[in-house]
Amino acid sequence: MDPIKAPRNSRAGHWLKQVGPEPYYCFIPAPLPPYPPIDYSRLYALSEKASRALGRLDGIVSHLPNPQHLLYTYIRKEAVLSSQIEGTQSSLSDLLLFENSEAPGVPVSDVEEVSNYVAAMEHGLRRLKDLPLSLRLIKEIHAKLMHGTRGGDKEPGEFRRSQNWIGGTRPGNAGYVPPPHDETMPILGSLEKFIHDDPVATPTLIKAGLVHAQFESIHPFLDGNGRVGRLLIPFIMIAEGAISQPLLYLSLHFKKHRNQYYDVLQRVRTEGDWESWLAFYLEGVHDVSTQGAKTADRLIAMFDKHHDQIKSLGRASATAANLHDVFKKRCFLSVSEAVRELGLTFPAANTAMANLVRLGFVKESTGKSRNRIFFYESYLKGLQEGTD
Repeated sequence: MDPIKAPRNSRAGHWLKQVGPEPYYCFIPAPLPPYPPIDYSRLYALSEKASRALGRLDGIVSHLPNPQHLLYTYIRKEAVLSSQIEGTQSSLSDLLLFENSEAPGVPVSDVEEVSNYVAAMEHGLRRLKDLPLSLRLIKEIHAKLMHGTRGGDKEPGEFRRSQNWIGGTRPGNAGYVPPPHDETMPILGSLEKFIHDDPVATPTLIKAGLVHAQFESIHPFLDGNGRVGRLLIPFIMIAEGAISQPLLYLSLHFKKHRNQYYDVLQRVRTEGDWESWLAFYLEGVHDVSTQGAKTADRLIAMFDKHHDQIKSLGRASATAANLHDVFKKRCFLSVSEAVRELGLTFPAANTAMANLVRLGFVKESTGKSRNRIFFYESYLKGLQEGTD
């Protein structure tokens, strides 16, 4: 009699017994698309709502005079949220201060992991202009993600060559055991083909959800799988033209409903319940896109209001307005950085900073008289929602 009960196979794959001193079962995902096919009867309305909300978000930002202002911080918000799901403690403020070369004393270990997430996303976005989304690019993204951080000794940029597991201390007591390392390459090869519409074309929004869940089941790296898997969602959408910029911080939904996130992914494996996973994912796309669009609207209105206040400065308004534009991108700024960014003299930059502080929407963060760091208070507050 088996010392452990064999899990039931499902349309998502089958369970393979591994023998040894402590036998266990690992999961072998079946190639996508699922068979029997997805039952879209409960997903059509959700998919339509999610697509419309995503389109509104993309449209708002694409019509901005300088979409890079919001893009800079939206990318960082997603980086913080995705890393928090994995247990890091860094906040958006920590990351923005870490990126400020003149902000000493920022806790390093966790924030470096978040900073690497930003680097991985930006690398992937650059490469997507010349390279299709592929296993090669996924490995490059992973190498950027894991460089120099905890887990950086676990074969960055290389698919694993040993067994891994999720939860527990060993495969025998784990919550989930992915396929053995010698089974992963054929499964990854099938996943790459599915991304490129082989054997069948799949709507982009659905494809991104299916690929994320499949990647999580494969777990092809020794570390960093969750973060890479979440990066694949915007990469697929951008590669296929569903969105123009990575504005979707979907990790907010996954973090907010973390237990449900893990539960519906596991039910794909144990029950073949692709539909519940896709429903959860599409609800997240809708909710986060709607929230992101509302946040963008509020921030744009706030920028305009503050710009009008700056006009009251008279002859000093031009320099203050230029500094305001830098704050829209960076949130945290020193006078020395303002000098470098705008080509100003130190006294001119210091005066412009003092004017923004006097208007009330820029604050000083250190409480010191030297090496002061200023931040755009209401902008940061609007972006931090869900990251605390």
